[in-house]
Amino acid sequence: MTARLHVRAQRRLIDGPAGRIEVAVDAPEAAPQGLAFIGHPHPLYGGTLENKVAATLARAFVSLGWLAVRPNFRGVGASEGEHDHGHGETDDFLHLIATARHWLGLDADLPLALAGFSFGSFVAAQAAARLSPPASHLVLVGAAAGKWPLPPVAAGTLVIHGEFDETIPLADVFAWARPQDLPVVVLPGADHFFHRRLSTLKRLVCEHVQARRGA
Repeated sequence: MTARLHVRAQRRLIDGPAGRIEVAVDAPEAAPQGLAFIGHPHPLYGGTLENKVAATLARAFVSLGWLAVRPNFRGVGASEGEHDHGHGETDDFLHLIATARHWLGLDADLPLALAGFSFGSFVAAQAAARLSPPASHLVLVGAAAGKWPLPPVAAGTLVIHGEFDETIPLADVFAWARPQDLPVVVLPGADHFFHRRLSTLKRLVCEHVQARRGA
């Protein structure tokens, strides 16, 4: 049986800087305790909001009572525009964050988390660097170090990587993290897509968010 990854998921089309942006909104059963935006892997290599790692990140936040938003990047699914190598995708990410209260019908500001997998980690990290005030959580999975110019991130960022990632070598992630004195959580035996490690990935994200909330 296929694991259920969505809770009350809805598809929406939101006006964005380059046209409509398709988003999947995963909502908890009760009033949301936070708002998470999640980026998917590279669209030119089949990445969409349906990617299992992106969906697992959404599932983790929803299990904590957060509302999770997964956009399709430009040119993917019903999202308009063309792939923009992370620049326009970051603009879209920030636009969704800035307008979320309006199109989600939220009455109050909520804690904000940004998360991303692979190329989506590049978009999430760039968006986090431009946000003011900053997001309360940043989660980078399969961090795109060495592939794209991943910016420095705040202390407390959760970085999770597979020991045997064949797409983004672990050594490249260490080279990016080392000058920042930034810990990297390594899943032994895991590949880039965390096959058979998704439940562990979900647990690590949940524990991290809960620990920081209680700090």
